[in-house]
Amino acid sequence: MAPISHKSTSIIKRLFGKNQVIIGVVHCPPMPGTPRCQDNDFKNTVSTAISDAMSYVDGGVDGLIIENHGDIPFLKPDRIGHEITTGLAVITDRIRQKVDVPIGINVLANAAMPALAVAKASGANFVRVNQWANAYVANEGIVEGEAAAALRYRKAIGAEDVAVFADAHVKHGAHAIVADRPVAELVRDVEFFDADAVICTGQRTGDAAAVDEIEAMRAATGLPLLVGSGATPDNIATILPLLDGVIVASALKHDGVWWNNVDQRRVAAFMDKVRTIRSGE
Repeated sequence: MAPISHKSTSIIKRLFGKNQVIIGVVHCPPMPGTPRCQDNDFKNTVSTAISDAMSYVDGGVDGLIIENHGDIPFLKPDRIGHEITTGLAVITDRIRQKVDVPIGINVLANAAMPALAVAKASGANFVRVNQWANAYVANEGIVEGEAAAALRYRKAIGAEDVAVFADAHVKHGAHAIVADRPVAELVRDVEFFDADAVICTGQRTGDAAAVDEIEAMRAATGLPLLVGSGATPDNIATILPLLDGVIVASALKHDGVWWNNVDQRRVAAFMDKVRTIRSGE
């Protein structure tokens, strides 16, 4: 398959110094002004996020993504308030002062430019964007890929060192073009629009990505490929050898539930399995 991107080096190896990385997601509590926010003391929001980040890192993960997952139901990018991006920038900066691992930002839903602003202000290394190219029907309505505007914005704010990890065939959505263009073509669109890494997901948070879809995406791109949902101690030995990394949260929370706090013992046990896989034993 002919290459369609000029990128020749793996962002995973460059950022993390290794492949088959594990990235834990810090699901920030509901931010001020969002429907599920019960405690408007932002200090508690910050301390909870820091505690989860420390549990991940002390348990052995290779990196973190900070996201506003508590802000359900999510707004479209142009309706997200400044209090969300400002809050995430503060949280990320505080976490970055405590840990020494690469950090990514995901502003939901699909807010590529706010995520880049947070990354620039806080010193984060990459952003996750759920719909980078094309468009899809999501919980929030019609959501369009933001690659063109986001890359120009990244250039304008001097954040070209912030990498883009982009989903293809993203969860929580239906793609109008899937019927006449296979998933492999959606992956190639993401690569063509200058993403640095591709993410494969299941249908919703905590839902495992299908192995055949992982393999189809792997064959379609020369970019690093990660799984962005559904990794567990039971399937990690199957999927990790196919990937450059895994983004995980639910399986590492107390009782395996995404809205609970991170369970450091679960993290450590998971990473023990990962190290065995990496060693080829």
